[in-house]
Amino acid sequence: QVQLVESGGGLVQAGGSLRLSCAASGSIFRIYTMTWYRQAPGKQRELVAGIRSGGSTSYADSVKGRFTISRDNAKNTVYLQMNTLKPDDTAVYYCNADLSTYSGRSQEYWGQGTQVTVSS
Repeated sequence: QVQLVESGGGLVQAGGSLRLSCAASGSIFRIYTMTWYRQAPGKQRELVAGIRSGGSTSYADSVKGRFTISRDNAKNTVYLQMNTLKPDDTAVYYCNADLSTYSGRSQEYWGQGTQVTVSS
């Protein structure tokens, strides 16, 4: 069984910073891509940032220059440093991991989500 657990969400004023973490645990053989998504009320879930096992990254245009994704492969953990936060960043942030297990299964897993609220 694989679990992804996010942490680090909360309430912050506009212009502030937060750091999200997502730790994967279980019978994990290898994690390929780890990605952060977010979903605001009444909107579709959108990709925020992704990072491959080799370290290459990609970002949504709306967060480029403000958010930084990183990962610690030894800890099976991905981070999202969010700076200069705006009220439009308010959403539930979800972690996604594309991985393979020791039983040979390869699939995507999702965390439960963590709420980020940015006040103006």
